[in-house]
Amino acid sequence: MSDKSSHGSSTSAAPSTSGTPDGPGEAHGVAALFSHGRLTRIPRKTARREQLLAHLAETLFEGDRTYSEREVNAALLTVHEDCSALRRDLVEAGLLARPRDGSSYRRVD
Repeated sequence: MSDKSSHGSSTSAAPSTSGTPDGPGEAHGVAALFSHGRLTRIPRKTARREQLLAHLAETLFEGDRTYSEREVNAALLTVHEDCSALRRDLVEAGLLARPRDGSSYRRVD
């Protein structure tokens, strides 16, 4: 495998269970949503969903790069089949920015 995948990030979205969490219960909370590197479900609770979305934005997208919709979908498909819902949620949460025409996406830092 090359050092960069087609979506521009070489890190896995599945959180490591080792190390120190960024906040109380954060690493455990996000890690519990993954099995074998795949997201098992998209949480309904707002706080849990926001944790997940922040994690996905940070691990799947580089801050200094512009992505096409195809690239965003490809990155999200590595963790869950409903890439459209995750993409929409990332934009609505203000974690990915998109112009009105939807021509590109950027991670918001």
